[in-house]
Amino acid sequence: MVDRAAQFLAFRSRNGWIFTTMLISSCLSLMASFVLSLEAVRLAADPSAELVCDINQVISCGTVALSWQASVFGFPNAFLGLIAEPVVITMALAALTGVRFRRGFMLAAQCVYTIGLGFAYWLFYQSVAHIGAVCPWCLLVTISTTLVFSTLTHVNIRDGNLPLPAALKARLKRGIAAGVDLAIVVGWLSLLAVVIVVRYGQALIQ
Repeated sequence: MVDRAAQFLAFRSRNGWIFTTMLISSCLSLMASFVLSLEAVRLAADPSAELVCDINQVISCGTVALSWQASVFGFPNAFLGLIAEPVVITMALAALTGVRFRRGFMLAAQCVYTIGLGFAYWLFYQSVAHIGAVCPWCLLVTISTTLVFSTLTHVNIRDGNLPLPAALKARLKRGIAAGVDLAIVVGWLSLLAVVIVVRYGQALIQ
């Protein structure tokens, strides 16, 4: 059992696992962004239109899409996903074919995606705390963004791309080698599920 766990932890630090996970996650996010973009266009033409994911008062893409938070920059937030995710997909595909990116590029990618992650969770907070509805497609974007961020951070820690003190770099490398980052991601996504269930309870299925 110990040997299998060690083999798995070693396997998940390989480029094949990391960038395949990144590729799948970014493809899911792109798909969700595409659907949300289509729905935004539909709602722009007819604000009273009923969307497929308008299941009840809580699970309602329309409620979220019609809020001001859904168009922070003057256009649907989903358009940002249509721009950003193809870049991530290209990066993941290139890495899977053996391309090795320069440290500066990976550091820039980390900074940009950290901003994207912060924006995704700001939108999640707005949805739960203020809008009062959950958009399944938006939730998929949040989860997939989390997975892309975690894989990008993993590879940047593994390859020493982050400008951190040597002692901290060593500790972080030991952490990912032990699977601490995996435990954090699983725990974090579980916490999101708990937040939604606690916030809405039985209203989710009514």
